[in-house]
Amino acid sequence: MGLTYFFDTYAFHELIKGGENYKAYTAASILTTRLNLMELYYTMLLKYGQQEAERCYSLFLDFVVDIDDDIIKEAMMFKKESKKRSLSYIDCIGYILAKRRGVKFLTGDKEFEHLENVEFVK
Repeated sequence: MGLTYFFDTYAFHELIKGGENYKAYTAASILTTRLNLMELYYTMLLKYGQQEAERCYSLFLDFVVDIDDDIIKEAMMFKKESKKRSLSYIDCIGYILAKRRGVKFLTGDKEFEHLENVEFVK
């Protein structure tokens, strides 16, 4: 595929479990935040235990990019403007970061399905 995508936590889970619709993204360059890795770590910890949580966290750590204050503020404005949708703080930050970096926000989260700059894959 060769493109760069912002992977939200949903995308990481699909990639890890080998979701058929996410196989095309295994060759993609990845951007994410530490917050997404935090979510991934927690859910992996619950499902598979600490060893697997550690493995997954470490696997994607090199793809983490920093979140600056302007991204946080813009993400909270986006969350406010989208308050009828059930959007997490972390997803709002990732979405805005993706837009700022000029990459698609890769997710299967239905709340993002019809938004611009989203690669929605279920």
